[in-house]
Amino acid sequence: MVDQRTSVKSTPVAAASTPKKNAQHTLLLPARIDELKSAREYIGIDKIDGPLLFIKKTHNVGYRELVECVDGSGNVRLGMVLETSADIVVVQVFEGTASLTLPETRLRFSGEPHKLGVSERMLGRVFNGLGQPRDGGPAPRPEHELNVNGKPINPTARAYPRDFIQTGISVIDGMNTLIRGQKLPIFSGNGLPHNELAAQIARQSKIHGAESEFAVIFAAMGVKHDVANFFIRSFEESGVMHKVALFLSLADDPSIERLITPRSALTLAEFLAFEKNMHVLVILTDMSNYCESLREVSTIRGEIPSRKGYPGYLYSDLAELYERSGMLKSSSGSITQLPILTMPNDDISHPIPDLTGYITEGQIVFEREMHSRGIYPPVAGLPSLSRLMKDGIGKEMTREDHPHLASQLFAAYSYVKDVRNLASVIGEEELTPLDNHYLEFGRAFEEKFITQRMDEERTIEQTLTLGWETLRLLPAEELTRLTEEEIDTYYAI
Repeated sequence: MVDQRTSVKSTPVAAASTPKKNAQHTLLLPARIDELKSAREYIGIDKIDGPLLFIKKTHNVGYRELVECVDGSGNVRLGMVLETSADIVVVQVFEGTASLTLPETRLRFSGEPHKLGVSERMLGRVFNGLGQPRDGGPAPRPEHELNVNGKPINPTARAYPRDFIQTGISVIDGMNTLIRGQKLPIFSGNGLPHNELAAQIARQSKIHGAESEFAVIFAAMGVKHDVANFFIRSFEESGVMHKVALFLSLADDPSIERLITPRSALTLAEFLAFEKNMHVLVILTDMSNYCESLREVSTIRGEIPSRKGYPGYLYSDLAELYERSGMLKSSSGSITQLPILTMPNDDISHPIPDLTGYITEGQIVFEREMHSRGIYPPVAGLPSLSRLMKDGIGKEMTREDHPHLASQLFAAYSYVKDVRNLASVIGEEELTPLDNHYLEFGRAFEEKFITQRMDEERTIEQTLTLGWETLRLLPAEELTRLTEEEIDTYYAI
């Protein structure tokens, strides 16, 4: 009798017992059946632990190789090789391990990484985390099949980001300017309106002074159904759904699927940007849920934990995603990233926001106290910054005549914070007349410049005008960040 556990069938996939092709498997078969003719199949596995399968005595298996997992009923789900060695192979199953048993589970190693069939027709559609349709429609006919892990980019092939993106939101355009090709995360907290801001940015973003608009790739990881429905409804009602592709791995989907979701989304973004020369805005939410899934897998594998139980490779894993943004000299397209993460207990020193801040070019930080006062968007003025802002303003670019306005607004608002702290101790009646001027400026800055409606789109010219209106509440001698020419031209109007 042949020991089925150790037998290896070097036969074509089609020659094996035909598995049931569920709706989620139609992207893999039969389109790629010719590529899988050399696949090897193993019957029986050694261990199941959560979303991981362990199998011994295999052939040489590649890291991140695509695996088909077939249960006793013939249902197929996809997995990926997470760890490979001479003794054991660990397979990560994206769609959960329910109904899999040790003696009956079949593993079919494809010999190649997981690929996503990409097409421009994917815009306007909704997919799951693996890139398979979840809106009831057929799978778009792919133009190319690309490795979801991306390809390394030679740093010398990158173009430096300089083009200003107008989001229509004053606190971003005026104070934390987003640049085409930049990665600028939003640090938020539970219950704060980061989803509303992300949807508004997706609807309104455009290259200033150009006709081109952004295609939007939206990837949701571990979000609730009402959040996913909010984004779909927001895009449909605003008429931009035709330029949006959504990848949704919801809260009730297998948590392990969250690890492939951003990679699927970024694979489509790279195709649209570098093959179709489109400007692509990628919104990833919630990166905290992604990191939790990464910690879950690391714990199951028995790895030595780092800070707060997260794996030591959290930094490099996040960098692998964030660094897939940017521009190439050989293409006119671009990928701009807006990752969203909810800081546990609003702690900006938590490992997720801490490591994200090292990788990205700045951050937009939400403040709960501002939200409690009804300010939208509740963007904290001082901890927020855009490190590429200086490269998108100046001569022959936007704000050529206002190069120091943002710096002066930052300096004045910083002093407002000090005055408010002092007033909380000694009372406003003990403040000097100058301190009261700053308090008046702070109120006007928050109520007129920062605060705007969720459906309100402001041009950069309107934002600059509001900035000068608030600065006129301060004495001219306090505007030490501005040049005499700027004061003479705009302050005295």
